[in-house]
Amino acid sequence: MKERLTDRIKAMPKIDLHCHLDGSMTLESVERILGRRAGAEELQVRERCRDLAEYLDRFRLPLQCIQTEAGLRTAAREFLLDVAGENIRYIEVRFAPLSSVHEGLDCRKVVEAVLDGLREAEDRCRVAWNVIACAMRHHKKEDSLAMMKICREYLGNGLCAVDLAGDEASFPMKDFRDLFSEAGKLGIPFTIHAGECGRVENVLEAVACGAARIGHGIALKGHPRAQRICVDGRIGLELCPTSNLQTRAADKDGYPIREFLDAGLLVTLNTDNRTVSNTNMTGEMELVTQEYGITEEELLQLCRNAVEVSFAGDQVKHRLLSLF
Repeated sequence: MKERLTDRIKAMPKIDLHCHLDGSMTLESVERILGRRAGAEELQVRERCRDLAEYLDRFRLPLQCIQTEAGLRTAAREFLLDVAGENIRYIEVRFAPLSSVHEGLDCRKVVEAVLDGLREAEDRCRVAWNVIACAMRHHKKEDSLAMMKICREYLGNGLCAVDLAGDEASFPMKDFRDLFSEAGKLGIPFTIHAGECGRVENVLEAVACGAARIGHGIALKGHPRAQRICVDGRIGLELCPTSNLQTRAADKDGYPIREFLDAGLLVTLNTDNRTVSNTNMTGEMELVTQEYGITEEELLQLCRNAVEVSFAGDQVKHRLLSLF
């Protein structure tokens, strides 16, 4: 029975709404861009790392790869071809444009290089995609706003939303109210990393700012009132189990996916960082069925939730729903 379920999971169409480009570069891409072989230990985190800060340290090498237009195109193209191998039908890949901006490469060129790479791969696979541009917590807010204004030009043409990512513990959500007030005025949808480091207040702040989805949101565990606010607001919850366990956002025995589903939250299942976490969507589905009793029908419901809260257009959503 277990083997049959594993086979069905492998064959199942999949959706990933929370996946970082730099954290999901293949070893082959890194080698091709840098011209040297990278060891897995340079890119992949230990099964149980110290904290989120240690996890984020594994992004140093991938970030070196995306400092040129060619590197960005290669990373994006090979990323999409890689995810196609496990029957992902729609993915929202996110990256931080300002992390690739320097004197020789402006924000617009960075965004266009990623879009070009994804379009090149789209001709060779059947994965529908969109890009989410991340503002980083440690960047100057005026620079992040300028980045969002540039990204607004690509909304509906490859780019679907913006995000806030980075070290949540050092930069709480309350410091970014003005930034996302401006994003709202620009008409850009957004998701926000919040509640990854144990503070439910960050989740509530993000929702109050207008976030359509919450990245991780583990801090909602044990807070029924906050959960109800998210349920009533139809807020999508981007759970990334392997990553959440690695960063100690949650412990294995107390992972809250069952609690969140029972509360009626729009839970989705995602990878976060395919390479850094050494995972994929198949592995995430297997994890929650084996460890947390998620049924095959509930896996399909997680996929339907993902369609509902995705930033895809109505035509793409309709096509995706027909798969489930």
